[in-house]
Amino acid sequence: MSRLRAVFIDRDGTINQERHYIYRIEDFELIPGAIEALRLLTHQQINIYIITNQSGIARGYFTEEQYLQLTEYMLDIFKKEGVRVEKVLYCPHHPEGEVPEYRQDCLCRKPNTKLLEDVISENDYTADEIALIGDKEIDIETGARLGITTYLVLTGYGKEYREVTTATFIQPDLLSAVKHLLGEVTK
Repeated sequence: MSRLRAVFIDRDGTINQERHYIYRIEDFELIPGAIEALRLLTHQQINIYIITNQSGIARGYFTEEQYLQLTEYMLDIFKKEGVRVEKVLYCPHHPEGEVPEYRQDCLCRKPNTKLLEDVISENDYTADEIALIGDKEIDIETGARLGITTYLVLTGYGKEYREVTTATFIQPDLLSAVKHLLGEVTK
């Protein structure tokens, strides 16, 4: 890998504890080591993009406004901890959603790659300058479609995919993945 410029990181189950359609601030809990991992990337001047499917919006479990409030809360925590996030990318759609304006089979829902492609294009990233970290095979498939290095973490749903993953690497958690990724970059 040449100089790492950006990392795309899944949110639920990778950065914060998986709580199944989380939208309430009181249910948001960071996975141990997540802040340290994000801080390491920030200190190395590696751009952080959080990418998350939020089908709970389309399903009517919570509103887009509630999602955005939780996102703002999360970003406030990160800012206080010295973490810089370039952008939070999210897909509110689902083809079987209950909310008509969000019921669609879109190009932004992982494993589709539109959200990442837009960021890659805007920043002139090449495949060897970026990586993706997530806890589901859908995350790994997203990265594979773009030809980038992928990490499956064993937090969230990760253990369910351990035996079937096509991830480049498997790590116990986000902190381990980031340390490995930074070690790979310096080799």
